[in-house]
Amino acid sequence: MPFAQLKDIRLHYQWVNENASGPIIVFLHEALGSIGQWKDFPELLCRATNCRGLIYERQGHGKSTGLTSVRTPNYMHDYAWQELPELLNALEIEEKVHLFGHSDGGSIALLFSAKHPEKVNKVITEAAHVIVEDVTLNGIKPVREHFLSDPVFKEKLARYHFDNTESIFLAWCDTWLSPDFRNWDITQEIKSIQATLLSFQGSDDEYGTHEQLDLIKKSVGQNALVKEIAGCKHIPHLEKKEEVLELSHDFLVGSI
Repeated sequence: MPFAQLKDIRLHYQWVNENASGPIIVFLHEALGSIGQWKDFPELLCRATNCRGLIYERQGHGKSTGLTSVRTPNYMHDYAWQELPELLNALEIEEKVHLFGHSDGGSIALLFSAKHPEKVNKVITEAAHVIVEDVTLNGIKPVREHFLSDPVFKEKLARYHFDNTESIFLAWCDTWLSPDFRNWDITQEIKSIQATLLSFQGSDDEYGTHEQLDLIKKSVGQNALVKEIAGCKHIPHLEKKEEVLELSHDFLVGSI
């Protein structure tokens, strides 16, 4: 798989269905995500919609350059407003793109869409966060303890993140659990989103409540369609793959 050279870092990326004639879907992974953790979902969605798919690993993830500084509460803004525009520029992508973002990737998709409306066609987010909730923090705390006490869990994560495993895990949980992050809130920024937006979340998401969808709808307004996926936790595109594929396909091709 190739790497894109940005100013000071390299980002690992992969194309799927790259000979299709339709628009590009940029896939933005979750907080501990990587290319491999998407499984076959990007390719299935791109084939169904005749789109090209760009999957990439943000700095600190997978095979991309590791983190070089301590994260700030604005780390998702940095990924959305600095890294992603630089990646699109490095790959000479000038056309409008669709975005599909999961969890942190969904929040990044919202922030990018708000900042760069001229670069965005349609946006899909799943399990995106726009505020910090108690349920999120309560979900992270035991995972942190599990990581520190269970070498098997760490080994499984290392299959995707290699030498970045410990740094990206601790950056994720320690940032979210920091008192400085407690008031993180992007509901004002995303009011400027002009793109058509589909946001969905599992009814049993262990990292967020329906309030996230309510706030997205309130901030974005009539351009936002929100939906709860019944009987689903934090990863709808894997837990309810067929339902999410159908929903995403219909949204992207314009039937909903």
